[in-house]
Amino acid sequence: MRSPADIKREIEARLKKYLSRDNTGIRHEVLSLFVRVRSTTIPEIHAQVSRTFSVSYHSIASMVGIIAARIGILHVRREQEGTNAVYQIKDEYIGMVTHLLKCG
Repeated sequence: MRSPADIKREIEARLKKYLSRDNTGIRHEVLSLFVRVRSTTIPEIHAQVSRTFSVSYHSIASMVGIIAARIGILHVRREQEGTNAVYQIKDEYIGMVTHLLKCG
């Protein structure tokens, strides 16, 4: 069984790799939005990011899905059937994400 420190190192490595492939800055923007607002939905993220970048709704949904599922720093909550899922950055990763965004 892996220790919490091992899991954090794994997530940090995944996040660094994810951010290293960010040629346009959209991934940085999405992650910094999570750090700022903590909890949001795909439509809210798309509305915010599309002010600066030309990006489709589906691209944003895909990015958030990867951050939630593969990287594992987001908690997903569904209020009721038919509503948008609410994505929230996990408290234990806020500092790590902030540090990586400043370094990158």
